[in-house]
Parts: sequence; structure tokens; C-alpha cells
Amino acid sequence: MHGHRPRLTLSASTLSARRLALLATTVAGFGAAALVFAPQPDLFGTPAQAQNLTDKVQQLAQRPVGFADIVEKVKPAVISVRVKLERPASAGPGDEDLPFPPGSPFERFFRKFGGPNAPGGKEVVTGQGSGFFISADGYAVTNNHVVQSAETVTVTADDGKTYTAKVIGTDSRSDLALIKVEGTSFPFVKLADASPRIGDWVLAVGNPFGLGGTVTAGIVSARGRDIGAGPYDDFIQIDAPVNKGNSGGPTFDVDGNVIGVNTAIFSPSGGSVGIAFAIPADTVKTVVAQLRDKGSVTRGWIGVQIQPLTPDLADSMGLKQTTGALVSEPQPDSPAVKAGIQSGDVITSVDGAAVHDARELARRIGTMAPGASVKLALIHQGQEKTVTLTLGTLPNEKQADATPQNQREVPDSDVPKLGLTLAPASKVQGSDGNGVVVTAVADGGVAADHGFQVGDIILDVGGKTVSTPADVRKSLADARKEGKRAVLFRVKSSQGTKFVALPLGNA
Repeated sequence: MHGHRPRLTLSASTLSARRLALLATTVAGFGAAALVFAPQPDLFGTPAQAQNLTDKVQQLAQRPVGFADIVEKVKPAVISVRVKLERPASAGPGDEDLPFPPGSPFERFFRKFGGPNAPGGKEVVTGQGSGFFISADGYAVTNNHVVQSAETVTVTADDGKTYTAKVIGTDSRSDLALIKVEGTSFPFVKLADASPRIGDWVLAVGNPFGLGGTVTAGIVSARGRDIGAGPYDDFIQIDAPVNKGNSGGPTFDVDGNVIGVNTAIFSPSGGSVGIAFAIPADTVKTVVAQLRDKGSVTRGWIGVQIQPLTPDLADSMGLKQTTGALVSEPQPDSPAVKAGIQSGDVITSVDGAAVHDARELARRIGTMAPGASVKLALIHQGQEKTVTLTLGTLPNEKQADATPQNQREVPDSDVPKLGLTLAPASKVQGSDGNGVVVTAVADGGVAADHGFQVGDIILDVGGKTVSTPADVRKSLADARKEGKRAVLFRVKSSQGTKFVALPLGNA
């Protein structure tokens, strides 16, 4: 169904009455034990430590046995979101319609549930999701993929009343959308100020299967999950059962604050298996504020292609640590180029805060406003360096990468130990003339094992620019003489430019 994205969820089993009874008994027992033993400092240390233990156990005893009071408070703010759009009947969900980039783990599921096709003419596609009011005057949050390309958006409140909603703005990168219903005095909920901890209780509220408002409970299973949805992945993983139709619905903490927006589930079977992902409240706050003010989101941009610094890459570059983001290629006329950042540099911190990996750098820069001044710490050719630059605005569309070329006009040259056959790019039709083109990759070879493909362009080897297969061989020979166990290739493909460390062996 168009406008709805499949999700991944771990089914949280319904607790039996017996298990609830056991839990209540255990808590009561801890409370009694605390009252009996707290005054005995010889068992718990100092009297202050004993009192602290007593307080903690009493807090546990005060935790709600059920969630009815919380649900009664927050459920009226949760809405059902239905959309309609018209498109050619022959069209299935194309790559341009996907809420996730092609090749992501969710593409298969989105296509499966993207909606029916009918022969000829036009078809009206309906979609369904969830959302929640964040203000009394009718502003509501849902997923971008729920309302994407919708011609009409209809909201059904918890009391059964139906309203027509206007899409105020959408953001595909975070998969968030802001919609508005005309009216006043709508029940609304608050986005949490504090981040949840792993193990905290959570409640997911939504409209799965179009049945109406449904509540499920679970815990926070993990933080900072990267599910391949985009460059800013930072999802909260929960185990509350979440199913089709929960997209855009809120996940609450036990205080009734929204800690995340449900956006995806992991579901090999098509149903809930207990792994759901929610967009964190702090991300929602930042995005929604921009959507409300100007209908779109602008993000800071330094203009570099980056990749993780793996142990193999670090070893090839003579680095001892694997933290930081490796710059595979600065983009022309970008803030990075103007600041002197080069391929092979490793960005280790932003404004004094350490950058652990490439994903963290992308997220951190993406939360900053264009025009902001940023100080970056780098490792440049083995030396520490600091640069200051002014952030640009993240382009709406990625620059087109070079298309792999298979045609060749000159004899190939083998590098047999690596399993590569190469030709000068200057002699290959359709290439830009820079580097050496991979014309064949031997099955089972070292290069194949490291992801080399026909059409890839090798730009430099061991930090040296190459333009012929002989240049590649010379760089490999130099690396062996220097006693290196692996050599660093900078490779341009249809997916962008990246570094690859190939073990030398007997190459």
C-alpha cells in the first residue's frame, strides 16, 4: 500500500496472570525486605547507604503494575491517518517513490505492500498510518512515507471524528512529516526532553490494520540503531509489538511523554517479531520546528564523501586507532575543499566533541544549521590538524556519480594475484580519463572478496595517483618493499568514492 512502509517488530508476548502475580509478589517481597534490613548498617554499609537502598526498592514498588492510567491520558492525542493519491494504473512503486534508498533492507517490504496495480487508466491508491497531535491547534506528527505524494489526507481522532488535514511539510531524510487539522482544543502530547535508557518501559500507540487505536507495551531494547534507511539513522529499538498501520504513531515513556515516532519494523514473516524502530524525540523536535516555520528542512553540509575507518584501512594508513570518519573524496567547491580537507584525511572531532565513526559525523553535521562555523580536528598524512569552516546547505539531490564503463578500446593488463584486469581510463570510451578502469574481476580473488566490480575506477594506490596498470603494479611493489601487509586503493564506483585496503600477499 502506497504511503505505508513495512516495519520490523519483535513480538512482545502478553504477560499471563500468573506472571503478573509473580512480579507483584516479588516487588512486595523486596519492599518488605528493605523495611526489615535497612536499619542494619552492618549488612548494607553506612546508614546512608542503607537508606539509599530502601529508597530505591520503594521506588520499584511504586512502579505501575498496569498502564491504564497512562493510556487514558495519552490515547486521545493519537490519530489515524488515511491518504489517497492517483497514479497510472500500470505503475508500481518505483525507486523515486521509495521512502528508503534502493537496496536498503526495507525496499523489498515497501514494494510488497506498496499497493495493487490495475490494467490501464488511473488507479486510486489508499494508504494508512498513525500520528499524534503536538498542539491544541491541530498540528500533528506522522511519517513522511505515510503522507508522501498524497492528494488528500484524512485524520480520524480517538473520539471517532474525522477531519481533513493539510500537509505542512515533509522531510524524507528523517522520514517525518507535519500535518495540520483546523480547529482548537485538540488533546495533545509532549515530546520527551530526556532520552530513554535501555530497559525502560515504553508504550506504542497506533492504528494497526485499521482496527482503531491500539496500545502495546515493551521496553527499550537498544539505542543508536542504523537500519540502512539513510545517512542520519539513529533509531531507538523497542520490543513492543508494532504492525502495519503503526507508522507515524508515538512511543511513550511511563510519564506519558513521546520518546519516539514508530517508523519501521523488522519482520521476515510480515508480522510483529519484536523488533521495532522509532525516531528519537530530539530528532523529531528539530525537524518539526523547521517544518512548522518554513515547510522544509535545511541541514549543514561540509561536502565530503566519508566512510568508516576499518582496522584494515587504519593499518594501511599507518594509524593506530579506528575512530573517526575517513574522507574518501571532497566534493568540488565544497566548504571542505575550501578548508583544505583532502582524500585520506580522518575527521576525529567536531567542535571538540569526538567523532567515533562516519555515521556519527553525518548525523552531527546534519543537525547543524547552514552558515554555522565549525571547527574540525583531522589526521592529515599522519599529523593532527585543525581547520575551521562555514557549513554550506545540504543539496537536495546527490551529484550523479560516474556510471561504470564496460567498453574498452585497448588491451587489458592483469594483476593476477589480486584477481584484477585493468585498462587506462584515458583509453576507455565514456570514462573521464582519470585513473585505471577495472575491466574484469576474477571470481574468488582478493579483489572480488573486497567488493571490486567491473567498471570501478582506481584513482590511486598507496597514496599515489595511477593512470595505467603499470602504475598500479609499481605502487604495489613499493608497498611490498616498505613491508606493508596491505595497500590502500581509492576507488570510484556507481556508489561513490571510497578507500579499500587490499592485502598484498604475493601480488
